[in-house]
Amino acid sequence: MTYKNLLIKILLLLFAIVPFLLAQNETEEERADWEGGIPDGCTTVTVGKLASYDGSVITSHTDDSHRTRSWLDIVPPLYHEKGEQVTLYKREKNDTKKMPTYKHVPTGKIPQVDYTFGYINSAYPCINDQQVAIGETTFGGRDELQSDKGLIDCQRLCMLMLQRAKTAREAIEIAGELLKQYGWNDYGETLTIADPKEVWVLEIVGPGKDKVGAVWVAQRVPDEHISVSANASRIREIETDNPEFFMFSENVFDVAKENGWWNPEDGQFEFCYAYAHRNSLSCRRREWRVFDLVAPSLKLDPNAENYPFSVKPESPITLEKMVEIFQDYYEGTDFNFIEDLTVTDDSGKTVLSPLANPFMPYDMNKLFKINGGWGWRGERTIARWYTMYATIIQCRSWLPNEIGGLVWLAWDNVATSIYAPFYSGITRVHKTSSTPGRVNGYTRESAWWAFNRLGTLAAQRWGDMRHDVRAVWDPMQVELFGNQESFEKEALELWGKSREKAKEFLTEHCYQLQSKIVQRAWDLGDELWTKYDEKF
Repeated sequence: MTYKNLLIKILLLLFAIVPFLLAQNETEEERADWEGGIPDGCTTVTVGKLASYDGSVITSHTDDSHRTRSWLDIVPPLYHEKGEQVTLYKREKNDTKKMPTYKHVPTGKIPQVDYTFGYINSAYPCINDQQVAIGETTFGGRDELQSDKGLIDCQRLCMLMLQRAKTAREAIEIAGELLKQYGWNDYGETLTIADPKEVWVLEIVGPGKDKVGAVWVAQRVPDEHISVSANASRIREIETDNPEFFMFSENVFDVAKENGWWNPEDGQFEFCYAYAHRNSLSCRRREWRVFDLVAPSLKLDPNAENYPFSVKPESPITLEKMVEIFQDYYEGTDFNFIEDLTVTDDSGKTVLSPLANPFMPYDMNKLFKINGGWGWRGERTIARWYTMYATIIQCRSWLPNEIGGLVWLAWDNVATSIYAPFYSGITRVHKTSSTPGRVNGYTRESAWWAFNRLGTLAAQRWGDMRHDVRAVWDPMQVELFGNQESFEKEALELWGKSREKAKEFLTEHCYQLQSKIVQRAWDLGDELWTKYDEKF
């Protein structure tokens, strides 16, 4: 072989390898925000209408992220011109701002529909004016499934479903059609989709490198049950002859067989094992904890590999119970990873140090040689210090959509926050809810910063400060939940006279409450700083 021919072969080889290496590097960079190569971002709990205290269908979401946006806005219903198109985007890491965020890179355009429903536009759009509501958690899945040929990512799919669907089932059907035609470009995602009648768990993965489409399955949560998804695929066997409880893409079995991820001769197909993982205690332990809090008599094994898709709670699930779940960090269990951070008090008794807290920066975990089901990170608790916002969403069949659809939203860490109401019929939000906070740096104009400052401060002397925080928020939370029925009765009476006036009534109510709550968060932070000066 001549030197010239050898050089040509080397160059051709480089041309073939470099794009692959760049793609691998992009994948590694994007997944660098995941802990241990596994997403650790969000938790979502769903409740069927016969399992809730009042007949609500409930979905929820903790947006546990270092990058998604920390504000929301209201997108009104709109009519669209013939031939109008929707520009779609894909999230990519952006570290050029004051804090980590995403940039949204256009992937293409698709035809717009004639009319789109209004919706609350949080980082992951969460409810529309038809009472279709969505929660989200990333499970990742196999690297081989991700494709950059698709146009649709998770955030845009949430938007498209809320713009176009009147029911949860219709949202899934729309998603399936759009993904088949335009393709999924994201990693494995779980979306929990509710309406006033039912709630579904939809799990989606890509079709494979350089392919357009998606592989997906949806399973309905029984009306008398509660379910949880926590960064792990939850759907196992698919009952193909049970359309009341299962929906799926036409390629769901074929892709697994073609890639050698499932052989029919080896046994029953299971979606989570074909396309994802079940190996992380950071995910499975949250599943256990939710079920143990609502059905302790089941005595589920906290180290098990699998749990039931859903369980029947031992008592109706109230809003208070949902808050308890999302504030949880395993206190009182064997998995409270700070239980060994003890000191001797003045009486000689060994007690947990008031400085020990479950929301320590990872550098402190290493300092104190923390270990647990999540390795040196301790445990992946349900409440997290890097939460952007959390939702508990009620969908209620006996009320008009604008009143029946209700998002209870808490900013930052739920353990030091409070859930405030945002009805699906509101037309605007308080400026503290719509002010971009993180990307522009610290500002007192942002609700997220008010609660982030409060949570960060309380964590410095958690054993004492958490009681001061809950002494303020707990009575206020009780009042908010307790006043709900009388307020909605008044709103319903006004609705019968003037829908526009009723919507303004809803809007002003949420607006004023948010203003009051955010100001109280700022004041409470100041009070803690004063009270505990020189103690943290």
